[in-house]
Amino acid sequence: MAAIDRSVRFDPWNPAFVADPYPAFAELRDRGRVHYYAPSDQWLVPHHADVSALLRDRRLGRSYRHRFSHEEFGRTPPPPEQEPFHTLNDHGMLDLEPPDHTRIRRLVSKAFTPRTVERLKPYVRGLADDLVAGLVEAGGGDLIADVAEPLPVAVIAEMLGIPESDRAPLRPWSAQICGMYELNPSEETAAKAVRASLDFSEYLRGLIADRREKPGDDLISGLIAAHDEDDDRLTEQEMISTCVLLLNAGHEATVNATGNGWLALFRNPDQLAALRADHTLVPTAVEELMRYDTPLQMFERWVLDEIEIDGTVVPRGAEVALLFGSANHDPAVFSDPGRLDLARRDNPHISFSAGIHYCIGAPLARIELAASMTSLLERAPTLRPAAEPERTPNFVMRGLTALPVCL
Repeated sequence: MAAIDRSVRFDPWNPAFVADPYPAFAELRDRGRVHYYAPSDQWLVPHHADVSALLRDRRLGRSYRHRFSHEEFGRTPPPPEQEPFHTLNDHGMLDLEPPDHTRIRRLVSKAFTPRTVERLKPYVRGLADDLVAGLVEAGGGDLIADVAEPLPVAVIAEMLGIPESDRAPLRPWSAQICGMYELNPSEETAAKAVRASLDFSEYLRGLIADRREKPGDDLISGLIAAHDEDDDRLTEQEMISTCVLLLNAGHEATVNATGNGWLALFRNPDQLAALRADHTLVPTAVEELMRYDTPLQMFERWVLDEIEIDGTVVPRGAEVALLFGSANHDPAVFSDPGRLDLARRDNPHISFSAGIHYCIGAPLARIELAASMTSLLERAPTLRPAAEPERTPNFVMRGLTALPVCL
């Protein structure tokens, strides 16, 4: 077994590693294509070519329950007290495999057509302008709480048809549920995720019942119509899980990409100056910032049928950890990957994943990131850090809890 060398600094629970994981990723890439990491019982894959290929490899899956029981797969079932979280999580398309994944994604994708997303541009830009105007009027504030968080939450809530008066708990529910995606979550984290799963599901069950009585021009009403009329309809649990997934995935990455991105700009003043001088760089800047400090550092998949990576056999029943952050800094693909280059054209980053689980909301995320960046460049041209940022302690979902700024 190709166990990870003790001298490698990969340590997802170490604050120093979380602050800057990229040197440890370089060590992993230098030492091989796959490494067994005992503390999380996972096989780490750090190279871009392997990560990209394994995202598309049908011998791996986000779930194994469509083929095996827990016992057949050599895995221990989750504890009964976590059932509400797993019921919610396991019925969302991110953790499903075909044919259920195909059916749900086809129905949901109708809300994310290029034309639909393009129509959202004026709303997204107007919302970004309003949020940035508030930041400017206050003379500064917290870029995360004042701009990065409210923008994507409002956009996805608007799409779903969640009334503005009901939106306050959405971000806390999401954060508590997403805590379960970190490595080896604690009992306290699990308990919070279970409570949030119950509360969020109860809220959505009531909202779905209301929309069934009074349909609107929103995604929940559209999913109900699919549930009631389409041959490949959604169950109510699939509707609830889909709404939670869209809310969570629809803003977590965007919030983290915004915070990580502006911190990177502040720490690379030459690139920030270039962007301020030429706003046409915004589209390539969004892609480069997603690559440079990747908001989702790792994506896990189960090995359904034995695979071999560079002569190392990874057995059925194992879990593979695809290191997006490392792949996005692979010098075999990116020239001078440790340098922030907002004009980088050849940029095949995998921050939105690939294969059947490619992020369905990627076009919307790009619009949101471009809107907030453009608004901040135009309305807050002297924006600068006011204090040290606060980083979340998480490895998998990499972001900031606060980014104080002033003008």
